[in-house]
Amino acid sequence: MAHRLKKEKDYRYIEVGEGKPLIVLHGLMGGLSNFDAVTSYFSEKGYKVIIPELPIYTMSLIKTNVKSFAKYLHDFIEFLGFEEVILLGNSLGGHIGLYHTKLYPKKVKALIITGSSGLYESAMGGGYTKRGDYEVIKKKAQDVFYDPEVATKEIVDEVYETVNDRSKLIKTLAIAKSAIRHNMAKDLPKMTLPVCIIWGKNDNVTPPEVATEFNELLPNSELFWIDKCGHAAMMEHPEEFNRILNDWLVDKKL
Repeated sequence: MAHRLKKEKDYRYIEVGEGKPLIVLHGLMGGLSNFDAVTSYFSEKGYKVIIPELPIYTMSLIKTNVKSFAKYLHDFIEFLGFEEVILLGNSLGGHIGLYHTKLYPKKVKALIITGSSGLYESAMGGGYTKRGDYEVIKKKAQDVFYDPEVATKEIVDEVYETVNDRSKLIKTLAIAKSAIRHNMAKDLPKMTLPVCIIWGKNDNVTPPEVATEFNELLPNSELFWIDKCGHAAMMEHPEEFNRILNDWLVDKKL
């Protein structure tokens, strides 16, 4: 990880740059370093990029759900003293961003989602019955990307460690169930803020039709595709991702 982790009160987060607050929300098994390219680029473009470490595996089991994470995010924004923020979320992070926007619409100026859950979940916590088998886990990690080489040994090791930790696996399954329970289809038409949807054309986890549905349901959204790209566009095609997002932010005067 290229950036130092700050520890204040109950929060651990990265903060880089000065300017408009852009809060980045990682996914279920996504490390903060997945956003290194985003952090480096936008911290030079007049944004204060902040990536909190979400309490995915540290909340009590009863609070291990999308709604609790959205409330945690609200408390974090209050702690930092921001009136209004731009949220960027990948996978589960996108879902948390959407749910937070539903609960606290005045706090969110704009939203960027990529490979977000909230409408459809391809068994996020499923398929780990052979979790002791490293090669099975490696294949699952590679399937997240269009180019399997993006799934480095470090990434595979982290996923393997997570699914072989019984407590973490139980919480992963709880989050997967919560993601299905907190379906956003009825809420999206009421969200009028600007939303940028950036999606991999080859996403196996949240397939392209999910992005199309998000775009149809969100009244003020724009959808951008990245070719030869899986579930984590900001990792697989960082330069294209940053260019699309920057152009959108400039166009929307954000």
